[in-house]
Amino acid sequence: MEQRVRVHKVRLGAGEVRVLQPDPAPARLALRDDGHWLSMYADRDGAERLTALWALAARSARSLVHLPIRANPAPGGAVGEGEPVALDLVLVHHSLQFPTASWKRLRSRLGAGRLHTAATPDDDFPDESAIDHERRYHSTYRDHLGFDIAAHTLFVVGSATAFREHGSALRGLVDEAPSHRHRHPGAGHFCVEFGSGPWTRPRTRRHVPGVLHIQYCEDWRV
Repeated sequence: MEQRVRVHKVRLGAGEVRVLQPDPAPARLALRDDGHWLSMYADRDGAERLTALWALAARSARSLVHLPIRANPAPGGAVGEGEPVALDLVLVHHSLQFPTASWKRLRSRLGAGRLHTAATPDDDFPDESAIDHERRYHSTYRDHLGFDIAAHTLFVVGSATAFREHGSALRGLVDEAPSHRHRHPGAGHFCVEFGSGPWTRPRTRRHVPGVLHIQYCEDWRV
């Protein structure tokens, strides 16, 4: 998977933070905080680009992968609870220990960046059959995803293993979703869901919704 990104380097305190942004940003990808859960919508191009950026995040332990999609409208027919709040998305390794409270200040200092072509192998995610999902419930397992929200941005935090294993499910939006209606007439929408932490729970300790629901939208009409 190959894509163009803008590479930004920003001084933060005594160190430097590298931020990668897709160029251009995906237009058919929208993220909302619906109050009870986090809802993302993607058409085929949006799903392909999200999957490619997810793979890039798995390999970029020293960078933040920032998708500036907050201004994107959700597709027509998307139903949310109350008044959904539009969000950007940042994918980041937990080893970076990035303080999300500093994101607003860092984001305001992003310049034009440097254009770069990034490539990840097409087989970067393991096959679902090769993943031992049961081990995620062991007390010693640490490769979970975590969610946080700061400055109208959802942070998905995890290890390389967490991003790769969840990326296998995400790849279904590209490989399976486009033919889902044809294979299963009358079936509902195709989606994948990721949880924050080892157990399904409505909210994290920081009161962020604990479920990210990613829905494939073939006909994207605003």
